[in-house]
Amino acid sequence: MNGRYAGKVALISGGGTGIGAATARRLAQEGAKVVIMGRRQGQLETVAEPIGAAIFVGDAADPVQAQSAVTQAVEQFGGLDVVVANAGGHGFATIAETTDRDWTDACRANLDTAFVLLRAAMPELVRRKGAIAVTASIASLAAPASAFGYTVTKHAQIGLVRSIARDFGRQGVRCNAVCPGWVTTEMADAEMDELRARMNLASREEAYGIVTRDVPLGRPAHPDEVATVIAFLCSSEASMITGATLTVDGGSTIVDVPTLAFG
Repeated sequence: MNGRYAGKVALISGGGTGIGAATARRLAQEGAKVVIMGRRQGQLETVAEPIGAAIFVGDAADPVQAQSAVTQAVEQFGGLDVVVANAGGHGFATIAETTDRDWTDACRANLDTAFVLLRAAMPELVRRKGAIAVTASIASLAAPASAFGYTVTKHAQIGLVRSIARDFGRQGVRCNAVCPGWVTTEMADAEMDELRARMNLASREEAYGIVTRDVPLGRPAHPDEVATVIAFLCSSEASMITGATLTVDGGSTIVDVPTLAFG
């Protein structure tokens, strides 16, 4: 599969860490020319240098910067075939605790980043009959505690994916969502450290064990495992898949919560 993306160009937002970085490495390994986008230049450079990727320092939710990232991909590599809308975060509080600024930040981080970047990329994706993957979440399908802004905007990402798939399928553009559960990213590590302190746990690994104890596979995912799914969905091997929501959650979303006591 090393040549599966030969001749293809991919733009990945939130590419400096976690799932975005893993996806950049995977697509480059399979032959793609990659542009990784994010707001922290140092992290982007650390990911880009070993794989020969280009970087664009900017905010995917900013229309001017999003268009500039698309333009860079086209001018530097000749086109744009794949966009991975991966940037996200914010929105971890109940509705009662969510301020106007919190709400704005959650919408910008999780929804505007995808909307603005994909709008900018759409003419080129139509021209090249390209593919889109949106990194959603199992919070797009269910509601975690005290994550009002995150949950609402992640649910909205599924609507974004379905709408794009519906409107642009006849023009050859496919759009799918990947919904990870717990993944050992920097963001999740920070949440585990918070849980470790709150519960006086011995290690971060023990915290991950607690949050995945009712997950059928019994562990969090590694970013590379999510990147593998994204690479499949954006490849020609998934040529008949569009508008889909694919969980990468170790089985989290199949568990019947009322029967946990019988497990």
